[in-house]
Amino acid sequence: MNRNKMIRRWTPGALIALACVVAPVPDSSAADDEFAALVKRLVAEKPQFAERQRNLLAERYDLSDRPVAGVAMSRGKPVQAGVRVKLPEGITWDQLAALTPEEVKSRNLWPAGLYPLPHPHHEAGGMVFPKLLIDETKRQTGRDLTRFDLDFDLPDHLLPEFPAPIYLTTRPDLGDVSQGQLVTLANYYELFKDILNPKQLEGLRLLVTPFPQQQFNATDDRRSLRAHEGVTCFDCHANGHTIAATHTVGDIRPNEHRHRIDTPTLRGVNIQRLFGSQRALKTVEDFTEFEQRAAYFDGDITLAAKKGVNPLERGSQVHFMAEFEELLDFPPAPKLNVLGKLDPGKVTEAELRGQELFFGKAQCAACHTPPYYTDNLMHNLRVERFFTEKMINGRKASADGPIKTFPLRGIKDSPPYLHDDRLLTLEDTVEFFNLVLQTRLNSVEKADLVAFLRAL
Repeated sequence: MNRNKMIRRWTPGALIALACVVAPVPDSSAADDEFAALVKRLVAEKPQFAERQRNLLAERYDLSDRPVAGVAMSRGKPVQAGVRVKLPEGITWDQLAALTPEEVKSRNLWPAGLYPLPHPHHEAGGMVFPKLLIDETKRQTGRDLTRFDLDFDLPDHLLPEFPAPIYLTTRPDLGDVSQGQLVTLANYYELFKDILNPKQLEGLRLLVTPFPQQQFNATDDRRSLRAHEGVTCFDCHANGHTIAATHTVGDIRPNEHRHRIDTPTLRGVNIQRLFGSQRALKTVEDFTEFEQRAAYFDGDITLAAKKGVNPLERGSQVHFMAEFEELLDFPPAPKLNVLGKLDPGKVTEAELRGQELFFGKAQCAACHTPPYYTDNLMHNLRVERFFTEKMINGRKASADGPIKTFPLRGIKDSPPYLHDDRLLTLEDTVEFFNLVLQTRLNSVEKADLVAFLRAL
């Protein structure tokens, strides 16, 4: 009998039975052994890479806990003071600022802390969360965001306050609506059921719902010990703000050129027109959808399919999430008037001088225009003018390319700074731009400019 005719006579059940006999049965114990071997290897390597990153940070920065007297974030966490970037031996910031980019490069004087900052383990990459967030998320929901292969690298005192307050554009009268809690799937409904409409509430639910991600999923190449539900948008953007969780950007290859990502705040996304530090996505809906389909999986669509990509429906889910995101307001700034400038009756002389510098000699307003202190454009600072390319802990220090202008409203609440966390304080940021823009501010002018930035 013709073999094809014979097969057509068999029932579906018989064919399934035949397939079970003919096809090899996956060996689950072998898969477990492979995962166990992966865990064993990466756990053994972890101390080596952790020490490498600690040494780099100690070489670059003063990491001590030195708060500014009388200056705090919105819920009271002290703001850290002073320049933390260490200078090459035998040179001052003023001497460095007097040199041309060519002279800085030829004499190898670019400070170590102003080079791009690598990921805690740049070759491995992926999402890494501070312990504060890991502990509270686990306490509330049981999800463990610990990675067995690496830990977050920056000290807690240099991070944004946690949990951060939440301000809504629709209800400014309520102030902080988080009630001092980290918003998760366990408490979002009770906190927001009476202040959001049903569509916004559903959007928030999706923002605190875990979905599979590259390192946190159920496959045997994950970086969590147990099979994992995944991560939420609000794991990185804790309370719609940030806790400085980091990652490596998904749209650059090879890996050595990928940027460490500073998770930006979602406060004020309603006034922004570009999303993603370099991708220039044009709406928050675009960004929300992109994150789920690609960024969660390092831009690898084949791995996304394997690990459980969650393609959100644009007209309802994505739109609902975006509608809630666009309610997130900047923190109050009592020293600013309705045009975003200082109210002379409420400020110090130093803050007023800093404002004059911001709009004048320091050239900050060329990109950061009031009232929200962004121009919604991208700019290329060409920092590579100052140094020769080199490898730093798996990250090639080279041209960054154009980066979007982030808003400066509420900036004191969002350390560390720049797109890759390389600047730990506002003083570091002023020194960086004084060099890059060659504005040659003196020490008093720098202090005044920092005072103004803290008032925004």
